[in-house]
Amino acid sequence: MTALSTSEDSAGLPSPQGADLHASPVAARTSFDAVTIAFHWVTLILVLGLLTTALLHAKSHDDATKALLLQVHRSFGVTVWVTTALRLFWRITNAQLPPFADDMGNLHRHTVQKSEYCLYALLLIQPLSGLGATITRGRAFDLFWWHIPPLMQHYPAVQAAFFRGHRIGAWTLILLITGHAINALVHHFVLRDNLLRRMLPVIRNRQHAVFELPLGATESQTYSAAE
Repeated sequence: MTALSTSEDSAGLPSPQGADLHASPVAARTSFDAVTIAFHWVTLILVLGLLTTALLHAKSHDDATKALLLQVHRSFGVTVWVTTALRLFWRITNAQLPPFADDMGNLHRHTVQKSEYCLYALLLIQPLSGLGATITRGRAFDLFWWHIPPLMQHYPAVQAAFFRGHRIGAWTLILLITGHAINALVHHFVLRDNLLRRMLPVIRNRQHAVFELPLGATESQTYSAAE
């Protein structure tokens, strides 16, 4: 972050001492709102839980353990679906989303937008494909603390199609999440902008606060002062 920037050359500017400081941190204005941030990290934890239970289920050889892992996996999946639906509703109605950085090219912006849309779509489709594979199996199953009786007879071809789509979606989700994480780390450690700090406020630098100082009717100065 640049320590001092102004619309005029720095020469001849009045000292910030004694000026009327308006406590309006720039970082706060460019951050995502608290609800959006909460949805983001809750979704990440749930998805990691989904991937972990799926992996453990594939590696387990104990029937009781596999049944429990499937129950947890299904329950996490339904929770992800509900969380994503609420997140989209919040995004459309009340979310505060900062604009793209000025130095981001059109291709970069387009790629980020499309990957984000694909993530939302997968977070809604994956639970449905998994539930479809479970229901078309034609057997009772456990979801949260409920025991659900068979809802239809077994359709092997349909179940296989649902399961195949669920597996493809899972690998696609892993790739998108990995790309999303790499992009955030590149912005933070290579480009050194505030992209990651906007979504993870706890890592913001607490040693500086940024205030706007009025310099006149048409001028403004951004001053970075140590707390």
